[in-house]
Amino acid sequence: MKYTNSIEIALPRERVAQLLADPAHLPKWLRGLVLHEPVNGIHGQLGTKSRVVMQSGKRKIECTETVTRRDPADLREIHKGTVVHFDREIVGAGMWSVVRDRLTESNPETTLWESESEYRFSGLLMRLVGLLMPGAFHKQSQQHMQDFKAFAEQGEDVREGKN
Repeated sequence: MKYTNSIEIALPRERVAQLLADPAHLPKWLRGLVLHEPVNGIHGQLGTKSRVVMQSGKRKIECTETVTRRDPADLREIHKGTVVHFDREIVGAGMWSVVRDRLTESNPETTLWESESEYRFSGLLMRLVGLLMPGAFHKQSQQHMQDFKAFAEQGEDVREGKN
């Protein structure tokens, strides 16, 4: 299963990239995040593997995330016209996923965030979930992007329970 989401954020691309890359901000916009800890490497850096635990209702989902691309590596001074890439592979019980995020400058004060997601499932239960509920994955990805936009633009924190 493959799908693409996108959203415009009313901040410069460099600021959006820095906010996305900062692990201190993850719980503020990544709804359901329980834990995101590197098991080797430095958070967000190329090749880093992290243990990720998400809560979905009463279910906890644990997976391993590997950063497969971060370009440019230094997010402090991103040159005009540069597309920022954050790619990661996520592996969990019965599931493999890859997410490719791109940040482009719409104008000097607006960033377009495009995210391509691909999922593959193994095991009967996960294959059924993927077959019967593909829209749920797409919808959840869009919700995460909307939550990030609200955090980045207005400082909203998903843990404060407005939704």
